[in-house]
Amino acid sequence: MDLQIEVVEIRGECPVFKKGDSFKILDGYRLKSDIELCLHSLSAIMPYYVALSRGISPAELGLGKDACFVQCLDPCEYTKGGTVIFKITNL
Repeated sequence: MDLQIEVVEIRGECPVFKKGDSFKILDGYRLKSDIELCLHSLSAIMPYYVALSRGISPAELGLGKDACFVQCLDPCEYTKGGTVIFKITNL
């Protein structure tokens, strides 16, 4: 199952993403993006993308009802960076 990852919120100031940016994970392992990606943000997605791409629901993972929500690891309150909230859905 293919996944779409969309930036739905940014707390603070992210130097890479803006609200509405998106990229895809195809076939459960191929990353497809027309935008630059932040490696810190990928580390937040990594624990879940295999399960989601295999059809396990966000509710079963405790990460949302119809979509999965995760955030990058940058604690913007302390780093003056930006914490990005991602919405992961099936395509």
